[in-house]
Amino acid sequence: MTLIKRLQLSLIALAALLTLFMLPAAAGAAEAEPNQVVVQFEDPATGAAPSVASADPVVLQVANVGKALAELRARDDVVYAVPNMIAHTAAGSYTPNDPLLASLQWNFIGPYGVGAQQAWANARAAGRPGGKGVTVAVLDTGVAYSNRVPYKRSPDFNGGQFVAGWDFVDGDPYANDANGHGTHVAGTIAEATNNKIAVAGLAYGAKIMPVRVLDRNGEGSANDITDGVRFAVRNGAKLINLSLEFDSGVRAADIPELLSALRYARSRGVLVVSASGNVGDQSISYPANAPTVMSVGATTESGCVAEYSNGGDGLDIVAPGGGPDSTATGESRCRRTASRNIAQVTFSGKSVSVFGVPSDYEGTSMATPHVTAAAALVIATGAIGSNPSASRLEARLMDTARDLGQKGIDHFYGAGLLDAAAASAK
Repeated sequence: MTLIKRLQLSLIALAALLTLFMLPAAAGAAEAEPNQVVVQFEDPATGAAPSVASADPVVLQVANVGKALAELRARDDVVYAVPNMIAHTAAGSYTPNDPLLASLQWNFIGPYGVGAQQAWANARAAGRPGGKGVTVAVLDTGVAYSNRVPYKRSPDFNGGQFVAGWDFVDGDPYANDANGHGTHVAGTIAEATNNKIAVAGLAYGAKIMPVRVLDRNGEGSANDITDGVRFAVRNGAKLINLSLEFDSGVRAADIPELLSALRYARSRGVLVVSASGNVGDQSISYPANAPTVMSVGATTESGCVAEYSNGGDGLDIVAPGGGPDSTATGESRCRRTASRNIAQVTFSGKSVSVFGVPSDYEGTSMATPHVTAAAALVIATGAIGSNPSASRLEARLMDTARDLGQKGIDHFYGAGLLDAAAASAK
């Protein structure tokens, strides 16, 4: 092999290494098949690169792509060695093959959905499909995340989607769901996607940290929620979903321990997202009313604020929650019409091991995980940097929201309807 040829191949190898190791942190990052490299060996008869007609590269399965590339490129008989890159259709969106996505998940892909298909495409283009690399803590009734008698993992989750959590109700490491609410919420965030099963999750590549702070009746103490927040922060969660609320009579002075934990989360760069409340008041319930928490109201399939959704000062954003329209806004298009609710896989009855896609889940609890999942996609795509602060994340989601109702921020829609596509775009 001549010196010139060696130099040319060294430049090719350098370019390939830059592609492999640098692009994932930049716009339009390349995606490659894991543990595969493509190698072109010299023609043994001539000791040179084979002709175009006889070129026959080899795909090798390797344990470590970077190490394999370095070793192969050091060999005299290798013309080139590169990662096995993945191409995608040129369409500006991504539609997974989950069979009920098109028919049930208006909240993701409908006219008043959150722009999931383009958001998914944004994350795939960044090499972080579905928000890969982001950990989301779901503080709720638990999650159907494991097979532990009598519990079973939801059939539309896989074991690799979860990191270790904790049960603060029973005081053990097993945050299994005995209610179904937490499983539904976690599904909106990270239901397994493109697996030909049921429905999709908005940030399907994210890791879920199940933290049980509510009992089988959906009730929990301020102290358990406080402990759950601190646990999530200390164990690496970047986002915390609180699809829960206190009664409207609870004030800041009643929950100082929880407000302290929420300030701690914000100081550590963790965005906490919480439900505005479900009694149709013009006041936000705690913990969503805390200044260090992003508050989420709910909208219907027709893009109207839902009749149950709390609003008022401090409402930050809205997202699909299902249910009937509210007539309180005075909008002629919002006439308390029937609307579908939010579809996700959870318990289909009282058994903790029988699953389905029930049709009766509505509320700001259902709206909240859309926002949390969109925040995961913003982080993963690097749309506002690789490690944005909680304040910058919140501002990005609000700045890119779809304005509804009165122009600008208002008491019914906050900054507007969540737009995951716009938020995650570079």
